[in-house]
Amino acid sequence: MKNLKKITALLLAMLLIFSFAACGSKPAQAEGEAPMTKVEQIKAAGKLVVGTSADYPPYEFHTEINGKDEIVGFDMAFAQYIADDLGVELEIVDMGFDSLLISLQKGDFDIVLAGLTPSEERKQVVDFTDSFYTNKQIVIIRTEDADKYKTTADIADCVGGYQSGTVQEQIAHNYLADANCIGLVKFNDLIMQLKSGSLDCVFTNKLVGSAFASGNADLIVQDIDIEWDASGFAAAIQKGNEDFVEYVNGLVATVTSDGTMDKFVDEANELAGSSEE
Repeated sequence: MKNLKKITALLLAMLLIFSFAACGSKPAQAEGEAPMTKVEQIKAAGKLVVGTSADYPPYEFHTEINGKDEIVGFDMAFAQYIADDLGVELEIVDMGFDSLLISLQKGDFDIVLAGLTPSEERKQVVDFTDSFYTNKQIVIIRTEDADKYKTTADIADCVGGYQSGTVQEQIAHNYLADANCIGLVKFNDLIMQLKSGSLDCVFTNKLVGSAFASGNADLIVQDIDIEWDASGFAAAIQKGNEDFVEYVNGLVATVTSDGTMDKFVDEANELAGSSEE
């Protein structure tokens, strides 16, 4: 019986140790102290955790640098800029786009940067920073179909693809029959389906479309005059962290006014082009 009590006590002690260790991203505070702000929590943890879906050049994508696989892109350059300003390390978590905001709500990340448009639906579950980049909505088509699909009316009977969970999902349904709208998790899979003839077009924005078209002679970007009232791309932050939203907004104002974001975009486009060679 004594041995059983000792074993039970030891197990309880181990559980307590593991429970404290699991809270590493949310530093403990002394009793009676005011709760830490999100910015203070990140600084105390020593790292900024960003969630992304790295299959969307030039926003975020994998490439080889000095023989090592790296996640790059202008969203990631901005994430590094935020981390540097906070004086912490950057940790990138790569997952499917359609799971990002769910994980953010759970507190798995400090921020999500993944070519996100702040739609009204998304604003119900997370907060957004100010927009730091705007872009036009287009379709990617096969080069041989350049004269076939020139307007939204031309694609009415097409089978069109989009990345699941993106604003292009709604855009596709606005212009195509529901049965002809195909959503896939990975953008590269959409491109493969388009090249094979399973899709007639892929809905995306001009920056991403240009990145893929530049590396595929059989594909082109086609501006078919898609109507879409969007406020640009922004970062998503878990609700209840207004201090962090305000902090990042200050950095957004800086990088959009001093040319830093344009530099990030140019560098990401160059990397996206070289990665397709």
